[in-house]
Amino acid sequence: MKRRLFFLLFIVSFVITNAQARKIEFTQYKLDNGLSVILHKDNTTPIVAVSVLYHVGSKNEDPQRTGFAHFFEHLMFEGSPNINRGEYFKTIEAAGGQLNANTSFDRTYYYEIMPSNQLELGLYMESERMLHLKIDSIGVETQRKVVKEERKQSYENRPYGSLGEKIFSNAYKVHPYRWMPIGSAQYIDQAKLDEFISFYKKFYVPQNATLTIAGDIDIEKTKELVKKYYGDIPKGAFEITRPKEVEPVKTAEVRDIIYDKVQLPLVCQAYHMPAQGTPDYYALDMLTTYLTGGESSLLTKEIKDKQQKVIAIASMPFALEDPGLFVVYALAKVGIKAEDLETSINAELEKVKKDLISDVNFQKIRNQVETDFVTSNSTVAGIAQSLANYSVYFGDANLINNELQRYMKVTKEDLRKVANKYLTKENRVVLYYLPKSMQPK
Repeated sequence: MKRRLFFLLFIVSFVITNAQARKIEFTQYKLDNGLSVILHKDNTTPIVAVSVLYHVGSKNEDPQRTGFAHFFEHLMFEGSPNINRGEYFKTIEAAGGQLNANTSFDRTYYYEIMPSNQLELGLYMESERMLHLKIDSIGVETQRKVVKEERKQSYENRPYGSLGEKIFSNAYKVHPYRWMPIGSAQYIDQAKLDEFISFYKKFYVPQNATLTIAGDIDIEKTKELVKKYYGDIPKGAFEITRPKEVEPVKTAEVRDIIYDKVQLPLVCQAYHMPAQGTPDYYALDMLTTYLTGGESSLLTKEIKDKQQKVIAIASMPFALEDPGLFVVYALAKVGIKAEDLETSINAELEKVKKDLISDVNFQKIRNQVETDFVTSNSTVAGIAQSLANYSVYFGDANLINNELQRYMKVTKEDLRKVANKYLTKENRVVLYYLPKSMQPK
């Protein structure tokens, strides 16, 4: 039976790998002002994705002015001398498009997905905010309120909402990953208008941006449009600095208890791990798939289904430009103590350290990784984002075609090796979220 299941999993893997065999072609070049441009042609559907990745995230902020990158995620929709306030969304949506943006520790990403006959509009809109974003007191005060309300709703008033902040502030004491992209409402309140203008002039410039266009385009005509709308944007005048802080190697476990307005205990473990793109990163990423990637995964099957101790359990690697975190967290069922839940988690992690996983389970992991990789690049929006990320973080946009090979080089022995190397007591932060009623008087 096991041999037959393994054979079936091998066939599935072969089919998935061949489905991904279509190479994603792209053209990449730079303008004289330093703007990186990536074009991908796919004429199967009349859709185009226009995106701009600015290589600025929360780690680029002044520790006394956290939240600036996220603030600009909102401020960049305020318009320009040629786009009235409040018209950015209306203009794109009226043309049949959709748009959004997001901010991380390492970058800020803006995109539009539009009918391909509206490509020029998308390029114009993005060029306007790169060239001369409207930064005035009205826009800044409006977005101060928006950002503070977002923080209140997503972090302060939501059960376990401070989990991310607690994880990173406990795990990092030197590196700017110690604060989250949402930043501090206090610092956003204190910031003056000229501080926002300075941040914009330093980071939202052509040499710190990657423009990616993917979909139903003509390459040569698109190049002409890119030159028309971006060629005359001046290069930024300021040096773009990157954080040089290196987080010291941890030598002792950090533990913290947060008494919050919650009903059930939550246990979280965060282990320091290497930066994305390193060999050990790929092994740890695959390990999270083995631990909680689906109903038959180790922690789900053992702790959720068999032991009936949790409502939910998950693990994830924070894939960051600098060394990040491997996080495991679990929400206990009624009556389960946090200490007992942590003991169960530790017991399962010890199994991974001691024993090689089975051939069947290893093949399942490989299949799932292949499927996820193919799926992430199955749309023009996904392709645009992948091309930009690979170019900025790895200096190689062609990883969209061959990064999967890095995952496939990972062995069962590698999974056990990284578990023993990184999932250690002295390398982790352990957090308990407990109901306020349990707080000692």
